[in-house]
Amino acid sequence: MSIIRYNVHDYAPTSFSNLVDRFFNDSLARSGGSTFVPKADIFEDEKSYQINLVAPGMKKDDFKIELDDKFLTISGERKFNRESKDGNFHIVESQYGSFSRSFTLPDIADAAKITASYNNGVLEIEIPKDSKKLLKQTISVK
Repeated sequence: MSIIRYNVHDYAPTSFSNLVDRFFNDSLARSGGSTFVPKADIFEDEKSYQINLVAPGMKKDDFKIELDDKFLTISGERKFNRESKDGNFHIVESQYGSFSRSFTLPDIADAAKITASYNNGVLEIEIPKDSKKLLKQTISVK
């Protein structure tokens, strides 16, 4: 029998993607496996989209960002450093391991101008909008 931590935020997923993420995260973590799925915040304003991926303890060289058609894939690995010369670990709640997250870019994204930076444990990816592609168009009736 294993001890399972009680999660006060145990709620129903709001989307199929959340359901799949939760299934793999919970089942692997409960079976003793190591998972690492960094959380993402996605923002939009009139000029761009921004994806913030929370991944503390990594270096900018640990990330691999690929663009394939309209799919932006961010992958990497957060390694567990087992150096402990003076004591033993009693609890390790940090998540470690390989991860891969993919995002579908909208048609108005300007893929040639995507930039990425890593600051204070957050990978920030800015995806500018192409100003030449119209979001909304009014068509007059003749």
